[in-house]
Amino acid sequence: MAELPIPELPTAPARCSGRFTISTLLGMEESGRGPYAPTEGAGCDSTQPTHLSGSTLCTRTFGYNTVDVVPAYEHYANSKGVGDAGKGRPSLADLHSILKPDPGRLCVPVSDPQRSNGLPEAGLEEAAGEPGRAPAPEPVRFGWVKGVMIRCMLNIWGVILYLRLPWITAQAGIALTWLIILMSVTVTTITGLSISAISTNGKVKSGGTYFLISRSLGPELGGSIGLIFAFANAVAVAMHTVGFAETVRDLLQEHNSLIVDPTNDIRIIGVVTVTVLLGISLAGMEWEAKAQILFFLVILVSFINYLVGTVIPATAEKQAKGFFSYRADIFAQNFVPSWRGPEGSFFGLFSIFFPSATGILAGANISGDLKDPAVAIPKGTLMAIFWTTVSYLVLSATIGACVVRDASGSLNDSVAVGSPGCEGLACSFGWNFTACAQRQSCRYGLSNYYQSMSMVSGFGPLITAGIFGATLSSALACLVSAPKVFQCLCRDQLYPLIGFFGKGYGRNSEPIRGYMLTYVIAVGFILIAELNAIAPIISNFFLCSYALINFSCFHASITNSPGWRPSFRYYSKWAALFGATISVVIMFLLTWWAALIAFGIVIFLLGYVLYKKPDVNWGSSMQASSYNMALSYSVGLSEVDEHIKNYRQGPQCLVLTGPPNFRPALVDFVGTFTKNLSLMLCGNVLIGPWKQKMPESRLTADGHTKWLMKRKIKAFYTDVVAEDLRSGVQMLIQAAGLGKMRPNILVLGYKRNWQTASPQSLEDYVGILHDAFDFKYGVCLMRMKEGLNISRVMQAHVNPTFEAAEHPEENGTSGRAAPGTADPAALAGEQQASTVFQSEQGKKTIDIYWLFDDGGLTLLIPYLLGRKKRWGKCKIRVFVGGQINRMDEERKAIVSLLSKFRLGFHEVHILPDINQKPRPEHIKRFDDLIAPFRLNDGFKDEAVVNEMRQGSPWKISDEEVDKNRAKSLRQVRLNEILLDYSQDAALVAITLPIGRKGRCPSSLYMAWLETLSQDLRPPVILTRGNQENVLTFYCQ
Repeated sequence: MAELPIPELPTAPARCSGRFTISTLLGMEESGRGPYAPTEGAGCDSTQPTHLSGSTLCTRTFGYNTVDVVPAYEHYANSKGVGDAGKGRPSLADLHSILKPDPGRLCVPVSDPQRSNGLPEAGLEEAAGEPGRAPAPEPVRFGWVKGVMIRCMLNIWGVILYLRLPWITAQAGIALTWLIILMSVTVTTITGLSISAISTNGKVKSGGTYFLISRSLGPELGGSIGLIFAFANAVAVAMHTVGFAETVRDLLQEHNSLIVDPTNDIRIIGVVTVTVLLGISLAGMEWEAKAQILFFLVILVSFINYLVGTVIPATAEKQAKGFFSYRADIFAQNFVPSWRGPEGSFFGLFSIFFPSATGILAGANISGDLKDPAVAIPKGTLMAIFWTTVSYLVLSATIGACVVRDASGSLNDSVAVGSPGCEGLACSFGWNFTACAQRQSCRYGLSNYYQSMSMVSGFGPLITAGIFGATLSSALACLVSAPKVFQCLCRDQLYPLIGFFGKGYGRNSEPIRGYMLTYVIAVGFILIAELNAIAPIISNFFLCSYALINFSCFHASITNSPGWRPSFRYYSKWAALFGATISVVIMFLLTWWAALIAFGIVIFLLGYVLYKKPDVNWGSSMQASSYNMALSYSVGLSEVDEHIKNYRQGPQCLVLTGPPNFRPALVDFVGTFTKNLSLMLCGNVLIGPWKQKMPESRLTADGHTKWLMKRKIKAFYTDVVAEDLRSGVQMLIQAAGLGKMRPNILVLGYKRNWQTASPQSLEDYVGILHDAFDFKYGVCLMRMKEGLNISRVMQAHVNPTFEAAEHPEENGTSGRAAPGTADPAALAGEQQASTVFQSEQGKKTIDIYWLFDDGGLTLLIPYLLGRKKRWGKCKIRVFVGGQINRMDEERKAIVSLLSKFRLGFHEVHILPDINQKPRPEHIKRFDDLIAPFRLNDGFKDEAVVNEMRQGSPWKISDEEVDKNRAKSLRQVRLNEILLDYSQDAALVAITLPIGRKGRCPSSLYMAWLETLSQDLRPPVILTRGNQENVLTFYCQ
């Protein structure tokens, strides 16, 4: 590949604020001093000036001036999925290709030295404002109490609590009333657990229920439920407002003070009320939250007033209405059911009560206004469910122990205790309600008087105030929820003609247009003044949302996606499935025709989105499920020609195994973390003439596939015939896979015999790594002390192109075995090593040396490995480089970054001594290692060096040794650290160093790998991603 002409380096190097340029780095390389090779005596703490400004490259790493960067929060912020190049992270071409000036991509950002690896301030990940503009005011954010718990409790409490729960207690009895309450709460609790899991699986933005469902199940179901949920909330504003207006109208009727007539009074009061509520909402979330707290206090006062009233001795007037304070025999009589009227059945009463248990999504619906939704939504929602459940149970038990079912209300019905002809429990208290009870004409008592709570309470008007607080708070919560959900739906542009309502205003991005639309819808339904027909549909819409939330949690869990890593662990996928099923059942129990209407609307909207296919990709569990199905069918159809094409973003591996049974440890290692998760493809290069090798390929392919199936490895096998190893691997890299189900990681064994192998095989081996990077593959290179190839043990075949005396090399080829005897102990060691990944690992450690940021692949593979049963007891430790004067800052930054990924890695070690000079004997050992491969040209002219190197590209010139001295010493020092910390680990994962193509001879690069991983007992995996994100902490 021809190089671009290199511009002359200016006297003052090109800079941009906080950045360095590719041309500057290129100039440094050409001048003989690379960015990672500081001058003698000059380090990061040196006061001597360097090529870079105060924001030096040293702050990007742990002490070396290099293009490579250490892991940092900014590299993952706002990543939409795998393949996004992180901000500030160099591309793969920047690292291993020759640097060339690129006008379109001149500056590479450098992290702020005060916040290297650190987390940005709130809002930094959002788009920056225009230069010179004043910073936007901080938006109002709420905690879990004010933002979620109080809001949910207010939405759950409603008029049913005050006006219907005493009546339900009279009908069903205390025992069955508690059963009704607990059944309802079971559904809402399961839904609460599911929403807690979903909301902690990544960063939650505004949009509430719609955002959570759409990002979990995809735009099809998410869009349809978002639209009907927003509409249901808008109509619910009208319902609660009409409930308030009816109560006010009744008070006016009692005092003969109607405004116009009963129906128009509801309309007038309702419109005025919803207008006032709109004004509170438009005043901002802070004022709305203050209003909710006021309503909350009013309801609490009304509860206390009721409880105080139950212990106050009953007056004659209250006794006439059936209240006798706490009595054991009243509790016993009301403990059992007494069904009356057309609604006198268990499920009839359940359908009346269940809407009062809903409202648990009020906190989640304002997720964009919460300080930390991942903490606030689970904690606040579950606490709200708990306290409202307690209030329901206490109220039904207390009122059932104080009030009889039937009472006349007449003071003339008092009799002497034990009077003849008196029937019923009240006779023992001196009251005869027999006449009205037999005629079923009693006006008072639990079974007849809806205002029993007001009658029992110490001060009746406070209960009326409680009814006002419950209705108005629910109306206000719905008035806020509907625009917030609708705004997020509009911004996603799933449906036409609604984008206008997505615009936000002010520091909280308030959906003012959405508020006005909600207001218009609410006023329209308030003017009907009779919502009995539409109310069941609203309840069904809410239940439909519950069913989909539970199904989202179940579906995300059952697909076993690597992206499903909720911080909230107290959920069950089977409980979520039960919650989804029971929600659908309850929909039909409540009102079957309304359930059919709700399903019809959902199916229509679902069909529209499926037809339009919006251009969004949120990594939903539906995509994961599609991939799992395709993968399972593909494995089952591996013996036939048909294949199912699909794709999944994850570690999909092309493994250069040669014949898979030659390198079982390599197969087992990859099979462990790809099983039931992602693609594994075992590749074999048959070297030789095409006509000679094709029959062998046909004969052995089925046998290799059967061997994989017998070993319970879910993988495909493929082979190619090529003239040499490198060209064969190039074929595999280009052609492997089906459609979008293609490998993105090349896995191969370490070439143990590189020092004695033929020079061309050494060039081919390193060339394979460069080819993988050129094709945007990640690379995972595995080294075991005993080696990977057990062909000697099996008396199988190895490559005939290598000399008979050579140890079989660790790459994907097949050939003939060398004759002769082998050491039995060595053979036994190789045989034992072949099963190391099939045995229980115990309580060892998996040590990850995340030295440079490769997109997260170095972390992801050990994480996937640690999820498996055999590795589950292993403790994972993460080591990162750092500077001794910034250890605490860097450790906190890395711990915070890892917590964002939800990988469960909590043990982080900073290596401040990574910059120390290696011990002299180890430096000498490295020099001795490369000595046979040196040109010893004595810094001759370039033309002379090229002539000396003619035919020997693997040779190392003195200039190359000097240029790469710092990087060479780094490998020596890292090996010393590995021997100190990880000699007893179960597995060591290290970021693979990259040798720049055309500048680093293959023998020098292999010397780096040899030095880095030598003398280590545990298996070592050297991993390098393709410099694009494979980890993200966002939902979408």
